[in-house]
Amino acid sequence: MLVAERYEKIVEWVDAQGSMRVTELSERCGVTEETIRRDLDKLEQAGRLRRSHGGAVTIKYKDEGQPEIPYPERAVTHAEEKRRIADEAVKLVESGDRIALDASTTAWYMAAGLPNIPLTVLTNSIKVAAELSNKEQIRVIATGGQLASKSLSFVGPLAERSLDAYHVDKVFLSCKGVHLTMGISESNELQALVKQKMISIADEVILLADSSKFNIQAFTRVAQIESVSKVITDYGLDQDQVRMLEEQMIELIRV
Repeated sequence: MLVAERYEKIVEWVDAQGSMRVTELSERCGVTEETIRRDLDKLEQAGRLRRSHGGAVTIKYKDEGQPEIPYPERAVTHAEEKRRIADEAVKLVESGDRIALDASTTAWYMAAGLPNIPLTVLTNSIKVAAELSNKEQIRVIATGGQLASKSLSFVGPLAERSLDAYHVDKVFLSCKGVHLTMGISESNELQALVKQKMISIADEVILLADSSKFNIQAFTRVAQIESVSKVITDYGLDQDQVRMLEEQMIELIRV
């Protein structure tokens, strides 16, 4: 691969995934990690990406230095699959449950579908909180924290500390990537830290992820796949992915 071709591939991959590590780029390009670091330095100087600790992040979307895709765009990406997944997730909620919902668009669809029954919903999402505001029997607790404007959510130390005060029966969350050996990952470190905290306070972790997110390893690891109790996805998974989930004793629900 010529140097110029390698530059183009690196930018293409980083833009597609939001962020990538030096080690992964080194493997894909078949060159040393030191070569990749020099490449990233030159690409940053050219204004084509932004260097970060251990890799690079896209500059395609800018949100206070965080590579988050704007909410309206995420809402229409694989929208039909997300709605079906959200509808199935609602079936797992029982009256009296205490649940946590992250700031994903799938969680927003789920909030819209929740019946007006006695529940406590803990969330860092402004969209989720607003969606539930007219359901009188649902008690909504928002984390507060630093506003991430692209995702309309709260992140940062205050959001994480506020979650420490609670315990929930179930957490419903999505992610940027699901890799069956490397785990669940996010392109945004602040979002990843909030999701980690939600997982730590929940009895049961339910992952909402359409099949396009599988075999993707984004920049920041959220958790090992073993921390998940159930995965709700569509029928796009191949048999190897299904087998690996079953070997991990994870309940797979496909819609």
